[in-house]
Amino acid sequence: MKIPQFLKKGDKVAIVCPASYIKGNVDTAIDILNSWGLMVDVGETVSSQFHQFAGTDEQRAGDLQRALDAPDIKAIFAARGGYGTVRIIDRLNFTNFKKRPKWLVGFSDITVLHSHLHNRVKICSIHGQMPKSFDDSTAGALDSLKRALFGQNMDYRYAQTGFPNRPGKGQGELIGGNLAILHSMLSSPSDGNYDGKILFIEDVGEPHYNIDRMLWTLKRAKKFDRLQGLIVGGFTSLKDSDPPFGQRFEEIIMDKVQEYNFPVCFGFPAGHIEDNHSLILGKRVELTVKNEQTSLKYLI
Repeated sequence: MKIPQFLKKGDKVAIVCPASYIKGNVDTAIDILNSWGLMVDVGETVSSQFHQFAGTDEQRAGDLQRALDAPDIKAIFAARGGYGTVRIIDRLNFTNFKKRPKWLVGFSDITVLHSHLHNRVKICSIHGQMPKSFDDSTAGALDSLKRALFGQNMDYRYAQTGFPNRPGKGQGELIGGNLAILHSMLSSPSDGNYDGKILFIEDVGEPHYNIDRMLWTLKRAKKFDRLQGLIVGGFTSLKDSDPPFGQRFEEIIMDKVQEYNFPVCFGFPAGHIEDNHSLILGKRVELTVKNEQTSLKYLI
């Protein structure tokens, strides 16, 4: 897996909007990126709207394609997620991008791009805060994004205070993102091989029964059979049914992976949360899970 060049002060980065349109602006993000010494190119889709999207499929694909191809742009930020990236992924041409890889940053719906890059283009990318979420982000989450972009230490260690972990140690490429998006890409050209990997999952706003269904689908597709570790991030704003489903999301997850031996950690600070720390997807990592502590170390 190829790693794009890390940023340095004076580099130009782009903000584009490949999915839903933005309500408001990204002025806070521009100011923060400028304070990091970066010049910011704002794509036309950041201020465009076509129904629920940031412009038509053609406009969004064209804006992202321009950023992918531009030799002076060193990183691309998806301004927000929502829905729509899957509608343009097959319109994109990654020929020039493969010759001059650059960081692509985002989460949620941007999981489509992450997965496609890893499995079809073989380039690492960053699961992290998007410009629209800079306004509500913790300082720690933004600092983790800066460290990821500038090539500084990205290792994590945090104490477990919630649902019990399953201890163990595993190594492999770090993959994953939003569970609903991973589920939606099954058997598509953007889907990948989970064998030997460390999988990260997160989600927002889903009913408990739908989390159960999506995990059953991944399990029946043999995605868990040869995993080396599972990292569970934020599962927020979940919905329950009446009568209740009967399990917390952590219990739903453990129910699906109970017969496997790989480590499982809960409460990782990433996902649809203010403390959304960055992850370099596609890079090889070592996951060490203990009863009360989890560590994630990036390997050379």
